[in-house]
Amino acid sequence: MTTASPRPRIAFIGTGAQGSSIAADFALAGHDVTFIDQWPAHIEAIRAKGITVNFPTRSVTVKVPALHLCEVAEVKQPFDLIFMVVKAYDTTWASHLVKPILAPDGFLIGLQNGMTHEDIAAVVGRHRTLGAVIEIASNMWVPGTVNRQNDHDESWFALGALDPAQQHRVEAVADILRCTGRVEVVDDIRSAKWMKLVVNAAELIPSAIIDTALNDAARIPAMLEIMRAAGYEAMQAALADGATIMPIIGMAPVMSNHPERYVDEIFAEVLKTFSREDTLTTSLQDWRKGRRAEVAEVNGWVVDILRAHGRDAPVNRLITDMAFDIEAGRARPDLGNLAVLQRAIALDGAAHA
Repeated sequence: MTTASPRPRIAFIGTGAQGSSIAADFALAGHDVTFIDQWPAHIEAIRAKGITVNFPTRSVTVKVPALHLCEVAEVKQPFDLIFMVVKAYDTTWASHLVKPILAPDGFLIGLQNGMTHEDIAAVVGRHRTLGAVIEIASNMWVPGTVNRQNDHDESWFALGALDPAQQHRVEAVADILRCTGRVEVVDDIRSAKWMKLVVNAAELIPSAIIDTALNDAARIPAMLEIMRAAGYEAMQAALADGATIMPIIGMAPVMSNHPERYVDEIFAEVLKTFSREDTLTTSLQDWRKGRRAEVAEVNGWVVDILRAHGRDAPVNRLITDMAFDIEAGRARPDLGNLAVLQRAIALDGAAHA
């Protein structure tokens, strides 16, 4: 993307609930944006009627170009910016898919959970990769229609280059992204992504396991204790992996740098600002659609990182095991899983005492 280009060509690979709502804002702001998605019915609905985004107090519909995955090979003019909003486990193949249509000086930007920036960089190069943190809540149950639960003032993003030589170009991308929410440019995007993973480890899979909206799960004292414990372990993994504690999601720089107090503060902010009473985490949405969730990429990542440092992550390990049992059909999401998880953690703690 050259600075001389006043209107960069932009694509979104992955236009589910998050990708569609963000890309629709791009189109409404006058940007040249193309949707690319793997759900055929969704692309056909967008072609027929446009993409509709229902915000808490308003709705918008916009017509946009939309491509099936099989049509990517037909793209003749490369894109200056490609925003990747696929599941973390789809990152590598999706990066390979769009690499041929990314401009030589363009950026591939992962608006995703997990530590996907290195997977992207392994395919397109660090000089063409921007790491990102995303904090919005949305859902999509029918093709062509998104329900976004956070309007622009309650949506937050962070951007940063993997290659320090490209950091000076990030602000121009951030300025484009500001049409859909608050955006901060950060020098240490790796630590910022770790801080988001800490929150995700506490909220996504744990609340999904008991088949409950996020706020409802956090109101159950025993469940809140487990969620916080998962976050504490994730923070220990982040620190072991060399991350620095830093504020994200718009929180003040004066927040605590004590690992566990930080987890409590940031988790509370997510519940207060970025979650509605009926907000289902993306993991529970995936399970209700019959799809797998980002288990290995979040809670499993915590287990793997601490194991690499010779340490255990008993809470995240048990959450991961239970989630895999659910996905394999050996169990199901249910409030009764809370008691199962409590017993398993107690037994594991006794075994390691």
